[in-house]
Amino acid sequence: MGDSAGSVAPTARAALDAVQRYPREAIMIGRRVLETGQPDADERSTAERAIGLALRELNDLPGALRHLRRALRAAGSPRVAALARMSLGFVLANAGRTSAALAAVTSALPQLTGADAGRARMQRGVVLHFRGQFEAAVREYGIAVDIAQREGDLLLEARARNNRGLLNAHRGASLGADDDLGSAAAIFQRLGLDLAAADVRWNLGIAASHGGDIPGALRRFAAVEEEYAQLKVPRPALLLDRFELLLSVPLVDEAVEVASLAVRELQRRGMASDLAEALLARARAALLAGDLTTATEAAAAARVRFRRQGRRTWAAFARHVELRAELRRGTRSAALLAAMVRTADQLDATGWPVPALTTRIEAAGLAAALGRTGRALELLAVAARARRRGTASRRAQGWYALALSRRLGGDHQGGARALQRGLAVLDGHRAALGATELRAHSGAHGQELAAEGVDLAISSGTPAQVLAWTERWRASALRMRAVLPPQDVGLAAALAELRMVSGALEEALLTGRPVTALRRRQARLERHIRELARGVDGGGGLLAPPGVHTLGECLGRAVLVELVAHRERLRAVLLRDGRATLHDLGPLEAALHAARLHRFGLRRLVVTGDTPDARAGVAHASAALDRQLFEPLRARLADRPLVMVPIGALHAVAWAGLPTCAGRPVTVAPSATAWLHAARRTVPDGSPLLAAGPRLPAAETEVRLLSQVLPGARLLAGKGATAEAVTTGLDGARLAHIAAHGTFRADNPLFSTLELADGPLTAYELERLPRPPGCVVLSACDSGLSGVRPGDEVMGFTSVLLALGASSLIAAVLPVPADLTTALVLDLHRRMEAGVRPASALAAAQREFTALGDGSAQATAAAFVCFGAG
Repeated sequence: MGDSAGSVAPTARAALDAVQRYPREAIMIGRRVLETGQPDADERSTAERAIGLALRELNDLPGALRHLRRALRAAGSPRVAALARMSLGFVLANAGRTSAALAAVTSALPQLTGADAGRARMQRGVVLHFRGQFEAAVREYGIAVDIAQREGDLLLEARARNNRGLLNAHRGASLGADDDLGSAAAIFQRLGLDLAAADVRWNLGIAASHGGDIPGALRRFAAVEEEYAQLKVPRPALLLDRFELLLSVPLVDEAVEVASLAVRELQRRGMASDLAEALLARARAALLAGDLTTATEAAAAARVRFRRQGRRTWAAFARHVELRAELRRGTRSAALLAAMVRTADQLDATGWPVPALTTRIEAAGLAAALGRTGRALELLAVAARARRRGTASRRAQGWYALALSRRLGGDHQGGARALQRGLAVLDGHRAALGATELRAHSGAHGQELAAEGVDLAISSGTPAQVLAWTERWRASALRMRAVLPPQDVGLAAALAELRMVSGALEEALLTGRPVTALRRRQARLERHIRELARGVDGGGGLLAPPGVHTLGECLGRAVLVELVAHRERLRAVLLRDGRATLHDLGPLEAALHAARLHRFGLRRLVVTGDTPDARAGVAHASAALDRQLFEPLRARLADRPLVMVPIGALHAVAWAGLPTCAGRPVTVAPSATAWLHAARRTVPDGSPLLAAGPRLPAAETEVRLLSQVLPGARLLAGKGATAEAVTTGLDGARLAHIAAHGTFRADNPLFSTLELADGPLTAYELERLPRPPGCVVLSACDSGLSGVRPGDEVMGFTSVLLALGASSLIAAVLPVPADLTTALVLDLHRRMEAGVRPASALAAAQREFTALGDGSAQATAAAFVCFGAG
C-alpha cells in the first residue's frame, strides 16, 4: 500500500520520490525545502506531505498525521490540497480512524483527474480494505490499475496491483494474488524502489502461506527480513504475518511470543489499527495454548478497538474468539449457541470463511449437547461443504464436520470414512512441509479427526480398530520417508556460527563475564536456523500404518503395548501372537502423577545418594505406576519381551525401574509403525564410532576402554572430537557411542545439544546425515529426552535419529553419574558385540547392575532406555 506525487517544484518532488526508497533522506530533503528559500504554498504542502509519508514508513504515525495536516493547511491549489487530503486519509486508516479516513479520501476525488484520480481510487481501496469491505476494495484497486495503464503510470500500477494481490491472497484467491504481486515486484524492481520491492516480496510470502506453501512462505519471510535489516527500516506490523504463519502450522509457543511482541511494539509506536489486530492475535494464540483468561481479555479489548475504528468484520472475528473461550470454560446455553451461529454467519458474509467454519462446527457440538440434534445437523451440513476446496486445514475440517454429521445420524461407518478422508488430506499437506519440526507441530491439525476415530473404535469395542486409529496420527512425522535436507551453505554456516557463539557463551558463564550480548546473538542465530531448516521442501511420502497381522508376524514372541489417552482414561491395546485386546488402565491423571513421582524419586537417588527415604520413595512410586500400567495386562505379558508405545506424556518413563519391566527386554517406540520400520531396516556395516566430549574426565576413559571391546572402532577424543568429525564418523557406522555432556531444550528440542570439542552438536545437524548409523548409544545425561508435540510427536535426538533411519538408540532419560555409567555401558557393549540385540543386552546389563544392591546403581541402570527396534 502507498501514496505518491503530482507535478510540483523539483526539490519537493525529490522528497516525495525518496519516500519509499530512503524515508530518512526524504525527511531531510523535505526539511531543507521548508527551511531554505521561499517555497510557494504548493511546494511547502508537498514537502510537508513527503515528510508525513516518510514518517509513516518509519511507523511514526502521530508525526505523520501532524505533517499531513500541515500539508493540507499549506496547500495553495485545490489539486494539491486534494492530494494532501488523500495522503491524510491513508495514514488515518493506518491509525485505525477508518471513518475519518474514508471521508477524507472520498472528498479528495472530485478535485483529481488522470493518474491523481487513480491514486485516490487506490487509497480509497486501502481504507475500504482496512474496514473489511473487501469486494468494494477490490473494485477500487481494479479502477486504479485501469487508470494507471491508461496514463502509463508504472508506479501507480505497481502499488494498486500489490494491494489487490495482497487482499486476494487473504481471501484465498492465490492465482490472482500471485499474478498481481509478481507484476508489482517486477515493476518496483525496474523502478529501483528497493523498499517497495521488499514489501511486495513479503506479500508474496503471505500469498504462499495462504496457499498452503509453508516452506515457501518461510523462505520468503527469512530472505525479506534480511532486506529490511539492510535497509534499516522497521516493520513491526509484519510480525502479524509471521504470527499467522506460525499459527497455521501450528507453532503455538512461538505464535504466543510473536503476538505479545507485536502488541508491545505497535503500542509503543501508536499504530492503533495494527495494534487491534495484534491484540486479536494474542487472543487467538492464548486460546490455542489453553489460556482462556488471556484469550477472553485480549479478544474483548480487540473487539472494542475494532468497533471504534468502524471495522465491524474484524469485531466479529474477535467475538468469535471470545465465544470459543466461553465454550471451553464449560458454558452450555441456548444464548451461547445463538451467539455462535450469529457470529459464524457474520464471518461468512464478510470474508472470514476459516473462523466461520470453526465456529459453526463448535456450535453444532453445543447444539447436540443441548439436545437440539436437528439444529446440529443443519450447521454441520453447511460446514461440510468446506471439504471440497480451500487449504488442507479447511478441507480437513470439512471432512471432520461430515464425519460428525454422519455419526450424529447413526452412520458410524460413514463417519469413519469421512475421518479417513480428512486425515488423508492432512497427510499430503504434512508430506509437503519437509522439515521435521513443521511436520511434528502440524500434528495438531489431525488431532480432532484421529481422536474422533479412536472414540468410534472404543465405542465399538474393536481393539484392532483402536490400534489402527491411534496409529493413524501418532508420531506421523516419523512415518514420513526420510528426505535428506539440501546441503544448504547458509544453514551449514549458521550452524557453525551457533556452535562458536554457544561455546563463547559457556566460557563466559564459567568465567563470570557478561553474557547478555552473546545470548542475544545466540537467539538470533537460532531463529535464523529455524527459518532456514523449515524452508526444506517436502516430498518424502508417507509410510502406511501396518495391520495387526503384519505387526504380529514381526513381533514374534514379543508383546506390543500401545497406550491410548481417551477422554479422562488411559487405555492400552495389547498385541500378542497376532491377537489384539483392549484394556482400561484407569484414570489418566493418576498415571501421569505416578510417573512424575517415579521420575522425581530416581533423580533424588542419583543426586543425593542411596538413603532409606529416597529408596522408599522410589519403591512406592514404581509400585503405584507399575500396578496401574501392567496389573490388567499381567496374564498376557508373561515373561515375554515388551515393545512399549507410550503416550507423549509418558515418553520419559524409566521403564527398567518398574517391577514388571526389570530384567525384561523393553523397547520404546514413538509408534508401532515407527517400530516396525526400524525393525525391518538393514544395519549398515561401517566401522564403529567412539567419541568423547570435553569437560567430562570420565568420557575419554570410557571410550578408550570401549575401544578394547570394539576393535577397529574410530576413536575421537580431545580436540579431535569436533562436530564435523563426529557427524562424519556417524555416517554409515554400524554402531556409535558418544560420551558427552548433553543439554535438553524443552523450548525447542531440535536445539538439544551434545557438547563436543568445538562446541555443541545440535539435533538439527544430525538431520543432514546421508547414511544414519545402525545403533547409537548416548551416555550423556537426559540425552534420551524428547519434547512432545500434538499427535504424540516426539522431537529431539531420538526422533531425528529414528526418522533418519537408525535402527536403535540407547540413551538416558535422567541425569547419570559418570563412573557408574561407564561400568554399565562397558557391559552393554560386550553383550552387543557378542551378538545380543540392543534391548536384550541392555536388560541383561541392567539386571546385573541392579543386583549390586546400591540405590544409585539401580537408578543409573533404570535411567537407560532402548528406543527404536530393540
